[in-house]
Amino acid sequence: MSNAGERLPGTPTPMHRWSGAQGVTIAGDSWGDPEGPLVLLQHGGGQTRHAWKNVGEALGAVGYYAVAFDARGHGDSDWAADGVYGQDIMVEDLACVLRALGRQRAVLVGASMGGATSLVAVGEDRVDATALVLVDIAPRIEPEGVEKIQAFMNQRPEGFDSLEEVAQAIGAYQPHRKPPKDLAGLAKNLRLTPDGKYRWHWDPRFMTLRREMDKRLVRLEACASALELPTLLVRGGLSDVLSEEGAAAFLVSCPHSEYVNITDAGHMVAGDRNDVFGKAVIDFLARTVPVSGAPVHAAHELHPHHQGLPGDVTDVP
Repeated sequence: MSNAGERLPGTPTPMHRWSGAQGVTIAGDSWGDPEGPLVLLQHGGGQTRHAWKNVGEALGAVGYYAVAFDARGHGDSDWAADGVYGQDIMVEDLACVLRALGRQRAVLVGASMGGATSLVAVGEDRVDATALVLVDIAPRIEPEGVEKIQAFMNQRPEGFDSLEEVAQAIGAYQPHRKPPKDLAGLAKNLRLTPDGKYRWHWDPRFMTLRREMDKRLVRLEACASALELPTLLVRGGLSDVLSEEGAAAFLVSCPHSEYVNITDAGHMVAGDRNDVFGKAVIDFLARTVPVSGAPVHAAHELHPHHQGLPGDVTDVP
């Protein structure tokens, strides 16, 4: 099922399209040498692959092969015909993209929803990764921050009348960011419907998912405790989703992990401080998955049919 609404002029065309789970087409971009170590970048709920453009270019410039893709129901990827957007199907899509790239192992970098998908994929042995970078996400998150994101994504279901209205809504949600000088940059996040309204790119059914936070916590804490690969947790110092306490709890569950707090960034760390974030990731990978090869921990047996907990608990946006 395709996205509803027309792509606006200036929206970048995906460099790649792959088959995800259940026939859903996944759209993606890539940067760097395809022979370099693979780094898969997964965005948060309500975002797109475009959130990673600058980081992807920086990774590609130093020898990595960076690939970012739109999650199902987001951006230029298909909407799921059955409206299923839970965590397990997202993990299956991730595995499909890896197979399509012809690569068995990758560094997984995930923000928010994408980070939880990566954590489950590795923690439940469903994807074999060389390293893991979690961006402003951990098992313990703050309900108030989650509610704020959901309120933003659920506003104006009837759509916006102009790009100015869209910019105002984003500004109210992210007051710490400077307003865009050129509203044309918003085009890639919107679709124009036949009634002349601007609507967000994501499938509205994504917001109707049952989010069982207690089950989510249990599942993700078990995944964090199971991690053995090099792991980096990055927190935005202004984040209202991941607190210092939530980050500290993750470091207890995964004591070998590294931690970076980017003091003047919010929940969308890569967008707020792309320069500092990119440097932190590249520094981490230079030590753990260097372009020249080794050190990388040994591959191990996967369990691709692991079903997880009942109810297909999904992450927050």
